[in-house]
Amino acid sequence: MTGYGKAIFEINKKKIIIEIKSLNSKQIDINTRIHSMYREKEITIRKEISEKLQRGKIDLTIYIEDHGEESNLKINESVLKNYYDQIKNISDELNLLTDHTTLQAALKLPDVVKSGCETVDEEEWQVIMENLRKALHEIDTFRIREGEALKADISGNTETIKELLRQTEPYEKNRINTVKKRLYESLSNIKINGNVDESRFEQELIYYIDKMDMNEEKVRLDNHCNYFLETLEQPSPNGKKLNFIAQEMGREINTFGAKAYDSNIQRLAVKMKDHLEKIKEQLLNIL
Repeated sequence: MTGYGKAIFEINKKKIIIEIKSLNSKQIDINTRIHSMYREKEITIRKEISEKLQRGKIDLTIYIEDHGEESNLKINESVLKNYYDQIKNISDELNLLTDHTTLQAALKLPDVVKSGCETVDEEEWQVIMENLRKALHEIDTFRIREGEALKADISGNTETIKELLRQTEPYEKNRINTVKKRLYESLSNIKINGNVDESRFEQELIYYIDKMDMNEEKVRLDNHCNYFLETLEQPSPNGKKLNFIAQEMGREINTFGAKAYDSNIQRLAVKMKDHLEKIKEQLLNIL
């Protein structure tokens, strides 16, 4: 799930900004952009993030604004003098003039400017870790709020499916009589051999009505909805389980709609499928 956390603090004449961004992902994928002096602590940072957030595409950035007066960059004098002497000797052999531009050229050569080796101050590192945990707590809180909103939306759509299922009951009572009447009218219009064998007709009608019975699908769909809501309350990770139950709900709705033989019931089945699609879209955020 998405989230954002930030911590800003100052220590040892440095202003440090920690930013963490998270997008939805099935696994945890951590991308870090941190100062070179903290590289040795990267494994510790990744471990802290993975234990707290568990999953998601996560970007961590640690900015440093140094307010100190001394620069960490140093000139390697021996290397610079060696370069300069070599350039001057070559220039003298070629009768070329050597001036301040020669020194400028030498300064651009490899290894002339070096970065002083900085070690991480443990007290400073402890402060950084405390603020990293604050940023992680902030992003975790953000994700929890989003999760609660997703849960409410998924639960609401599931309850709506159950309510639509209950709304089919009044139409079911008249459905059999409507189908029976329609069959009588069709046979009457055909007028096969003048009369219809009522006994045989009733036998065929019973068989036909049995095929139209939706009670089994209704019971299973209601049970699936209840089980889905129960699973939604269970501790994570349960995204794959919820997705499987949603697929079973879809199968029952499709069978239910195919057996309807009633426009009102079919409209309700279409609405059920619409709410189920909304559930599946939201489940993509928690798989």
